[in-house]
Amino acid sequence: MTTLRFSGPVLSEAGEEQRDLYVVDGRITFEPQPGAETVATGWIVPGLVDAHNHLGLEDGGAISEEETLAQALADRDSGALLLRDCGSPTDTRWVQDREDLPRLIRAGRHLARTRRYIRNFAHEVEPDQLAAYASQEARHGDGWVKLVGDWISRDTGDLEPSFPVETFAAAIDAAHAEGAKVTAHCFGRDVLQGLLDAGIDCLEHGTGLSVDQVEQMARQGVALVPTVQQTGKFPEFAAAGREKFPAYAATMDSLAAHRREALMSAHEAGVALFVGSDGGGTGRHGYLWEEARAMHEMGIPAVDVLAAATWRGREWLGFAGLEEGAEADLVVLDRDPRADLSALAEPTCVVLRGQVVVGPG
Repeated sequence: MTTLRFSGPVLSEAGEEQRDLYVVDGRITFEPQPGAETVATGWIVPGLVDAHNHLGLEDGGAISEEETLAQALADRDSGALLLRDCGSPTDTRWVQDREDLPRLIRAGRHLARTRRYIRNFAHEVEPDQLAAYASQEARHGDGWVKLVGDWISRDTGDLEPSFPVETFAAAIDAAHAEGAKVTAHCFGRDVLQGLLDAGIDCLEHGTGLSVDQVEQMARQGVALVPTVQQTGKFPEFAAAGREKFPAYAATMDSLAAHRREALMSAHEAGVALFVGSDGGGTGRHGYLWEEARAMHEMGIPAVDVLAAATWRGREWLGFAGLEEGAEADLVVLDRDPRADLSALAEPTCVVLRGQVVVGPG
């Protein structure tokens, strides 16, 4: 029997408690274990949750198993031990068979309108096909389906909903019938109300949200993963499209100006916010802490960001935190992340499934 000891402030929904945490045969206990090896001391938090990740994806589409492994290890070594996939053309089920890699919740491929999304990323379908594809991806994934809610239309030259309202509603119903939840990429305003009224479970980005809509989200329990580093690129998107698509550029400029208001309105309304890196290519894995910092810089209190990236994120996705008997997924930090979120950048120790994968031991 392997017994490990970690000592320091344990951070959770209840606050801070100075105590010893032990790992016995891969599981957490707070019962004293005489003779246990002291592995690390510091601030102890549950394993981080990247709620918007694209394991197995780069700019050109699907990547090799070797490249996917490098992404997964970069996430793991940064302390991100639970990844919620938000669309990938790569079959990443093999990651779930590796005890040394983060826990992965897969959504399968994005579902987008034909020629209305990034090439080689999604199943590109017509409206009469969307519900059937939603059922298919619900069966192939791990309880989530990802829709592309809006994208630029070359016909109108502006950001437009990818499908009619009734088509989105049928797809959401189809996924729900298979026991899956549904999330959607949403940059703009026009797509949002139909998705909320259709009973969607989560929104990604959400820069077009109004005050009335965030209140509806809070009532319905719809989560938001704002990916503020990604939405911070809107001025670049606008500049790139301004000459050919001036209406689109104006829309993206407007959304960029509105994005902080949308995020803070959601927070103030009590919408469940989670932290997602939008990692999906070289140099975009292993940096969840930067998204946490960016959310804080937008105005979300550090303790709320930390909770979203740790215990609340894990609870949302059905995983335990630092609880008696839980599998040991934890991160030890050298300073209090509530005072300095950059503490998340260099964990002293990372423990996955009871095994020390980074740091001493």
